[in-house]
Amino acid sequence: MFIRLLSLLILVGIFTNACTQTEAPEQQELIIENPMKNFGTIASNVLFYYSDLENATKFYNEILGLRIAADYEFAKIMQVSPKSFITLVDASKGMHTADEPKTTAVALITDQLDEWWNYINTQDVTLRSDSYSPVEGRPHDGFVVIDPEGYFLEFERFNVHEENKSLIPILNKTTTLYPEAEKTNVPPGLGFKATVVWFYYKDIERVQQFYENVIGLDLLVDQGPVKIYQVGPSGYFGLVDEQHGMHNFTEKKAVTISFITTEIDKWYAHLSNQNDVQMHSKKIETEENYQTFIAYDPGGYYLQWSVFNDVPNNIELLNIIENH
Repeated sequence: MFIRLLSLLILVGIFTNACTQTEAPEQQELIIENPMKNFGTIASNVLFYYSDLENATKFYNEILGLRIAADYEFAKIMQVSPKSFITLVDASKGMHTADEPKTTAVALITDQLDEWWNYINTQDVTLRSDSYSPVEGRPHDGFVVIDPEGYFLEFERFNVHEENKSLIPILNKTTTLYPEAEKTNVPPGLGFKATVVWFYYKDIERVQQFYENVIGLDLLVDQGPVKIYQVGPSGYFGLVDEQHGMHNFTEKKAVTISFITTEIDKWYAHLSNQNDVQMHSKKIETEENYQTFIAYDPGGYYLQWSVFNDVPNNIELLNIIENH
């Protein structure tokens, strides 16, 4: 009797131990870190690369009315909206060359779309199409300007529409940034309130999983072949199926998207420990004006995380990011 009871207790112990061992990993998997919620971003930026930086700067400053938030000589950080930027980089000193395909576009979100169209047609610029015909009931309207070296700038208005039900309330609370009076060609009353950086992919489902599961982005607008996410207070990011966009996928692309954060150490620790992330940077690089690191997304696009140092070159930029 004693031997039978002892055997039963041993079997119960083995069974209980086996159950405990199989349940532990399941409990661990419930603790999933969402880096976007936990570490976040405070602004967003996209970097374009030019053979003639001076000419590009003149275009964005005088014709589009963008102010220079920081000037590093080889790079000009231009403020587009309250907390989103386009950085113009001298390609001879940047991570990409000027002759790489411009497989990107940036949407300049405005409530004054008709007025921008009228103004742009008075300027010496290249339009992707001469037609502009807003249609009532469409989720969005726009037209495309091509900058001096081939980047697509999509002047866009998101309309009240079921597709935009999560986006419109955010945009309605976002302040429009207007050019400084008498410093540009832009008439008073025209400005931008946000940007959307578009990247183009072959396998959008795989890329969507990467940005949602690894980076922690929440899907804001689902257009089917296009997915839009918020990546900053006035910055958005869009994944585009190449079969439904303005560009086809290319292996090389002259663009970098940058996420400005206060938690660069935590971002680096998280991403460098992900099997699905290929790191370009072996560590966080510290320069005079900023700290930064680079990773790649599944389509080979460069993703940059940055912190701007409290130095004289960044006084205006930090004031915009921290107080605007």
